[in-house]
Amino acid sequence: MNITEAIKIALLSLWANKLRSVLTLLGVVIGVAAVIAVVTFVNGINGYVAEKIFNLGADVFIVSKTPNVITDVDQFIEGQKRKDLSMEQYRAVAEECSACKVVGAALRQFNGKVVFGNQNSSDTMVRGWTPTMSAIYDLDLVFGRMINETDDNYASPVAIIGWDIRENLLGSVDPLGKEIRVDGRMYRVIGVGKKEGKTLGMSRDNYVLLPIATWIKAYGGQKSVNIWAKTSDVGAPFEQAIDQVRVRQFLIESVTLALIGGLFGVTGGVGIAMLVTLLIGMPSAIKLWAILAGLLVSASVGIFFGVYPARQAAKLDPIAALRFEL
Repeated sequence: MNITEAIKIALLSLWANKLRSVLTLLGVVIGVAAVIAVVTFVNGINGYVAEKIFNLGADVFIVSKTPNVITDVDQFIEGQKRKDLSMEQYRAVAEECSACKVVGAALRQFNGKVVFGNQNSSDTMVRGWTPTMSAIYDLDLVFGRMINETDDNYASPVAIIGWDIRENLLGSVDPLGKEIRVDGRMYRVIGVGKKEGKTLGMSRDNYVLLPIATWIKAYGGQKSVNIWAKTSDVGAPFEQAIDQVRVRQFLIESVTLALIGGLFGVTGGVGIAMLVTLLIGMPSAIKLWAILAGLLVSASVGIFFGVYPARQAAKLDPIAALRFEL
């Protein structure tokens, strides 16, 4: 039987069972259309958030505890179960990611209250930035200067304000050098951001920007840090930077677990030896080199099982990786 005959027989069979054929076809159409629509909207929203809200270029990525766009409750719950990212992890990425052109860290507090004189603003986003963020995030200033290393090193009480704060609270007053109160703390204004307008009906100019050390001093360091990275180019350098940031995460987690396990092991071993000596009088001698050797072995195991899986994962074809994940 040739192809033409096979197609004719198939069409005759479908025509003979019109209702079944229509329902089957309808199911396929709805399924395919739904998948394509959802993927298209999610990708569109992700791109919109990246470009319009986070001011990301094609050479910038963010490492965060939860996704920027959450589409269901399960995704939110799964994100909350993940461990927080710390400033130590940001510093490790900044030091070790050779494919990253610049690395920054950011924190934020919603619903901040800003006061100047008799005027106040609520629902203000209070951001904490490392000085390197200015090279990643596309924020232009109309007055003043950006946060620098000195501001961050000394947790200086300085702030950059968004256009809404400047317009609604300070009015025609020269903002530079003026003091504003943010959630009960005083800060000196050193810069004013360019007006950015609204996105999805929400103003992008209702913010106060602090050095990240100042932010942590005011709000504490218990929140998960967002790590931002900018690469030298898109394509291969971009993918290489992402892989390095992931090699680093595996390594930190594995070494930490191994060292904790090693410490418990050393404590347990010493305790058992001392207990046996106490109970039956068997002589024991605790040597420093034995303790150090035990910790060295545990750290080596952690490094191996942190680096090796990450390197193997980085070499996988994306389709193969998805297949094994599923």
